[in-house]
Amino acid sequence: KQGLQALDISWNEGANAAVSSADIWQDLRKASEGSGAVAKNAGDVEKALSQGEKYEAAYELPFLAHATMEPSNCTVQLKPDSCEIWLGTQVISRVQGTVAQLTGLPLEKVTVHNHLIGGGFGRRLEPDMALSAVRVAQHLDGEPVKVVWTREEDIQHDVYRPAYRDTIAATLSGGKVAAFKYKVTGSSVIARWLPPAFQHGIDIDAIDCAVDMPYDIAHLHVEYVRAEPPAVPTGFWRGVGPNNNVFAIECFMDELARKAGKDSIAFRRAMLGKSPRLLAALDLVAEKSSWGQPLPARTGRGVSVQPAFGSFIATVVEAEVDAQGEVRLRRVTSAVDTGIAVNPDTIVAQLQGGLIFGLTAALYGEVTVKNGRVQQSNFNDYRMLRIDQVPPIEVYVIKSGEAPGGIGETGATAGPPALRNA
Repeated sequence: KQGLQALDISWNEGANAAVSSADIWQDLRKASEGSGAVAKNAGDVEKALSQGEKYEAAYELPFLAHATMEPSNCTVQLKPDSCEIWLGTQVISRVQGTVAQLTGLPLEKVTVHNHLIGGGFGRRLEPDMALSAVRVAQHLDGEPVKVVWTREEDIQHDVYRPAYRDTIAATLSGGKVAAFKYKVTGSSVIARWLPPAFQHGIDIDAIDCAVDMPYDIAHLHVEYVRAEPPAVPTGFWRGVGPNNNVFAIECFMDELARKAGKDSIAFRRAMLGKSPRLLAALDLVAEKSSWGQPLPARTGRGVSVQPAFGSFIATVVEAEVDAQGEVRLRRVTSAVDTGIAVNPDTIVAQLQGGLIFGLTAALYGEVTVKNGRVQQSNFNDYRMLRIDQVPPIEVYVIKSGEAPGGIGETGATAGPPALRNA
């Protein structure tokens, strides 16, 4: 770091030197006006939309950093006939393969010693830290080298959660959703990270929890528009595709419940006939969260449901807004059916951690760009929830004999829409 600071560097700012967040959002909004690749088409959405009062909304979700507790780092020893790498990674084989390609070494001559990860959340699905360290080692004639990024370098050179613009149109009939048209616009992580999985213009991750939403809706249409932003590399972020789609869909469901004059939980319950496991989670969380009981002034409860990663989760967030407009979390309650609970304590811990991760992003998370550079740099301007801000979090694990589902991602997707709905 001292050596870097001592250098007087003339930088080539490149083609994105003048790019700002305003430019990126202008492009994203324009792209969302066009038609996309059809991911699902059930019934006749256009006809159904024309036969009732149409409700529309657009949701815009920002770029997000991972901000792992342990900044990116890697130790490498590169010799003429071998390379050893020490790091914490989520993709050992990808690191091994990309380093072999960079050095020209046979795959079996690249050894990766994987260590505990000080926070991954999708960030350590990328091999960039290993490649950076190897490039330094190529100039050091066999000497071991350790590269550790500062917090500022880590936040400003992340692979960010994509920014999304989601547009929705829907109609109601008999107090239920009759038609639902949903369009996701944003960059494709899958197209870069796993190209063979990007087929027919559709990112299967970007439409997750949209094409398979749990509600009984006869007319459902889902589109995806790929729109890659300049200057900002994007990647997987805890909760992956559902953290966008669950937010937009669950927030709009609350808006529709109000249009229908129904309670948020009653509105959802009436449309969950095909998802008994999710319905059971919703009923349990309603009971445990004291749903419907009186609340103090400036306080609300919000709910979200999701069938994601093979698990079924319902969450209620209770929050208050003070006279200055600051939001304070009061209580979070979740009920989850994740199949056979091999280790219930781990399920509770993962869900609690994911909820804190997602609620942090909902309250404070946003990465912005000015003159081609990320503006945030540390925890002073990319805030985290502190321990004294975290409310009581109650998790109820439903006894189930179904196949085990995933749990590490679910909390991050469950909290934000429930908070917004509160």
